[in-house]
Parts: sequence; structure tokens; C-alpha cells
Amino acid sequence: MNSTVKKYLAELVGTAVLVLVGCGAITLGGYAGAFPLGIVPVGLAFGLAVMAMAYAVGPVSGCHINPAVTLAVWAAGRMNTNEAVGYIISQLIGGVVGAVILLIILTGKGGGYDVATLGLGQNGWGAGYLGEFSVLSAIIVELVATFIFAAVILGIGSERGGRPAGLIIGLTLFVLHLPFVQVTGLSVNPARSLGPAIFAGTHAISQLWLFILVPAIGGLAAGWVYRAKILSNE
Repeated sequence: MNSTVKKYLAELVGTAVLVLVGCGAITLGGYAGAFPLGIVPVGLAFGLAVMAMAYAVGPVSGCHINPAVTLAVWAAGRMNTNEAVGYIISQLIGGVVGAVILLIILTGKGGGYDVATLGLGQNGWGAGYLGEFSVLSAIIVELVATFIFAAVILGIGSERGGRPAGLIIGLTLFVLHLPFVQVTGLSVNPARSLGPAIFAGTHAISQLWLFILVPAIGGLAAGWVYRAKILSNE
């Protein structure tokens, strides 16, 4: 198989696993109804899924499994445009695939599963969503958290695309969940938000713009900072 195709497939599979495991902890695991205590297991689910995929597909693609991370790597000058576009498309497809697998599992629940009411682990903000924070709070959280997450990845990553430090990346994602879940559910990843939103209903779709646009900006900002060597020892 062509090496480029392998990279794209690795990104698709890795992103699908992230959505399945992370959003599965919220829905199948039932931790959504246990917040704030449920924040720890949900954060661990997302963080450990990233860590696992870093070692599973990292040697193939670098394990971005997140369009915001790919944009950060691209903005830092560590990736060409064509490959970045392929990664992002693969990740978005992977997010949908993970959500589909999760939805199929949930439909097998005794008594059925009403995704319109119970959700699919989608991100959001405002009235009726977790801490009911404002759109401004949501924008700030997603921008800052994505910048931090992407900056950590760029800081420990190799310019040659070496194997990522999966444990550090996974722990970073876990830690970011602790303060920020109640605001937006913590996305920092457009693909993670896209898949569940597609099946969760019109309200989730109407809010999807924030979880695509703001993490993308956060990732680009981190990449530009590293390209300018502001956070580099070079």
C-alpha cells in the first residue's frame, strides 16, 4: 500500500477510535449524568485514547487525529499543504465513522436509545448544556485549550515527524478536561465535534461552527508561534 494512503488510513482509524472511546465513555459509560465527578473518567477516556493511538498509528502518520493539530503542524512549516489537506479530510471522515459505530452500539440498548434526547457526546454551550456558559466563554475555552494542546504537541514533536510522546499528549488532553468540560464538553478537535453533532440533531449542528472554526484558529496560532520561534529554543 502507498505510504501516503497508509498515513491517511491511520488518521482515519485513529480519529474514529478517539470518538468511539471518548464519546462512548459519555454515552455507553453513562458518565455524562455523573458530572462533575464524571469529568475524570471522561477526561481519561479521551486522553488515554489519544495515548493509545499515538503508539498504534503514530509510527505511520504521527497521530495527529485532529484537524487543529494538523493545521498547527502545517503552520509551523513541518508539513506540506497537500498532505495536510489529506490528513484533515481523513480525520473528519474518521470522526463520522467513530460516531456511526457508537450509534450502532447504542441502538442495541434495551428499551432503545433516543439520541435526540440523550445525545451522542456532542459539544455545545448555553442553556441546557452542562454549566450553561455563554458563547464568549465557549470561544475563549476552545481557543486557549486548543492553543495549549497544539503547543505541547509541537514542543515535544520532531520536525522530522518522529513518534509522538503519547503519554505526555494524552495527559495534556486529560488535564484540559478538568477545568473546561463544563463549558463546552471540551472539543479542541473539529473531527471529534463533527461526528457526534451530525447525529445529535439540529441544535448540535447549529453550534458546530464554533468547534470547527475556533480550534482551527487555536491550532494555527500555535503553529505560527513555533514558526516564529517564539516558543522555540532555536
